[in-house]
Amino acid sequence: MARSEIDYGGMMHRAMQGLIADVLESVAREGLPGDHHFFITFDTRDDGVEMADWLRERYPEEMTIVIQNWFDDLRIDEDGFNITLNFGNSPEPMRIPFDALRTFVDPSVEFGLRFETQDGEDDEDEDGEFQIEEGDGGDDSPDDSPPGGGEVVQLDRWRK
Repeated sequence: MARSEIDYGGMMHRAMQGLIADVLESVAREGLPGDHHFFITFDTRDDGVEMADWLRERYPEEMTIVIQNWFDDLRIDEDGFNITLNFGNSPEPMRIPFDALRTFVDPSVEFGLRFETQDGEDDEDEDGEFQIEEGDGGDDSPDDSPPGGGEVVQLDRWRK
């Protein structure tokens, strides 16, 4: 059966998820190089997200994690990744599917990816659309020195 068009949006979406998987696999093997660190925002309502009940109650729709100072047990597979983060001196394991990702930002090099939501929001042209964001080098960067590595931050700078 022939397709009527090429799904470029879906193909790019999967490619960007693969890029994130490759980056995380490298970090799992070798650790974070230099000043690199990541702010990862995800939809906590996604069926595949696994997290402590108290975190889900606190962040019922969306959560941003920081992978920087302390993380453990980072494991990546084709569908997502597992990680243990420190929240107030309490290690919490999490499972985050790639389909739940909304943003991936490495502020050390002003690189970011934003995945549009799949639920038909008003300003969205196509499902699965993504944008590559590069910062302007301004001073409005989030404070990237949280001691626990599980700090939740706002990423308004990276949103349109």
